[in-house]
Amino acid sequence: MNKFMLVFHSPYSQETAFAELSPDAMQAEIQKWNNWIGGIAGQGKLIATDALAPVGKIMTKGGQVITDGPFTEGKEIVGGYMILTAASLDEAVDLAQGCPMFEMDGTVEVRPIINFE
Repeated sequence: MNKFMLVFHSPYSQETAFAELSPDAMQAEIQKWNNWIGGIAGQGKLIATDALAPVGKIMTKGGQVITDGPFTEGKEIVGGYMILTAASLDEAVDLAQGCPMFEMDGTVEVRPIINFE
C-alpha cells in the first residue's frame, strides 16, 4: 500500500461561517466529518488526520524572515489534512469523494507521499 495526503482547502468565508454556527449546527457538521473519516478508518486505511489552527508563522529566506500567517485576508485556508493508505492515486481519489469539504465549496488536494527511506 502507498501513503497519500489529503489536504483540505476551504474558502476563508466558509471558515468564518463555520465558526459562527450554533452549537447544534456545529456538532452536526463535525458528525459529517466523523462519519466520513470513520468510514475510511473502518477500511483500515486511515493513518492520521488533524485540523489546523488558523494562525501560525511563515518562514522565508532560509528561515531568517519569519512573519505571522496564514493571513485572514487570504481567499483560501488550509484547514486540515489526512494521511491514508491506498493501492493507487485513483483509489485515494475515490476515498476522498465523500469529503464534507465539498459541501462548503472547498477542495481536497490528493498527493502521494514519497518515502525516501
